[in-house]
Amino acid sequence: MTESLANWFGVRCVFELDHAVGVDTEPRVFEERVTIWQASDFDSAIELAETEAVDYATILDAKYVGLAQAYKIEGTPAQGTEVFSLIRRSELAPREYLNAFFDTGQELQGPTTP
Repeated sequence: MTESLANWFGVRCVFELDHAVGVDTEPRVFEERVTIWQASDFDSAIELAETEAVDYATILDAKYVGLAQAYKIEGTPAQGTEVFSLIRRSELAPREYLNAFFDTGQELQGPTTP
């Protein structure tokens, strides 16, 4: 594969981290992780990402749950380049949509300011 023929892809993989974070009870803990790959097509990018996902899961004592979604990046990644996008249909209003998919109260995240 030459660089002129290869494209960049963002690939999102999902992991179950229960053992990695020391949790063996409900609710389960999941990570969505986006990595970028240079490949000739979607299938090749997903194959590269899934191979790395298995290694990543092994290092963390986690489980790769088998979901990989790819997004073709236009051009070479640079500052501000979109590396992944997923468009979803929903009848939910914006606040309800965010609450249902991104702000459920179960996210393990900290503040953006120190």
